[in-house]
Amino acid sequence: MFLSILIGYFEQFIFVFTLIFFHELGHFETARLFKYKIDKIYLYPTGGISKFTSTINQTFIKELLVLINGPLFQIITYLLIKKIYPYERSLVFLKNVHYSILIFNLLPIYPLDGGKLLNLFLNKIFSFRKSFNYTIYISYLVIIIFILKIPFNFKINYFFMTLFLLYKTTEEYKKRNYYFDKFVLERYLYSFNIDKICVVDSIRDFKKYYKHIIKSNNKIILEREALKEKYEN
Repeated sequence: MFLSILIGYFEQFIFVFTLIFFHELGHFETARLFKYKIDKIYLYPTGGISKFTSTINQTFIKELLVLINGPLFQIITYLLIKKIYPYERSLVFLKNVHYSILIFNLLPIYPLDGGKLLNLFLNKIFSFRKSFNYTIYISYLVIIIFILKIPFNFKINYFFMTLFLLYKTTEEYKKRNYYFDKFVLERYLYSFNIDKICVVDSIRDFKKYYKHIIKSNNKIILEREALKEKYEN
């Protein structure tokens, strides 16, 4: 009996590890296709986090593909295992684990996939700074909902998962000025092929997928000129 229990736990571990591994592999291979440099991949019981080194000023479609291919690879892996695995009882656990990992990673909490997707679409509407701040605020709102549920649904894994999310979101919030400075500095150092143009009041209002014309005190300044003045002076 002990042996069968041990085998059952090992089987569950393999299911969890396989789904998380192929989820991160989806991010990894897509990022590699776009010449991103892979820094680190963290694997956790409820998912993983891939750290890439790339310019912040990537195109919308590249960022979208890197993000959605993680969940997509996981879904394909789940369907393949479901099709070929012979033990029906085990497939119930597989299904629960698959949807738990998938839903968890798609929560609108930064830096989970869902939080990054939220930030991606907010950047289509708002400035880089506002998009990031709004993403963090929404992340905290969702975490607060989790915290309020703790007394009514106390489970040790739920408690630690909530603490983990709070910690990661706070760590990202502390980096908000660094991300913005990196975003603007890249605009000065490199040339990006961006077609859309918008008018803004200052560099602080720069949007991710646009080139800019700064209108200030009845003066018109092109983005390149404003950046040269900022960094060369």
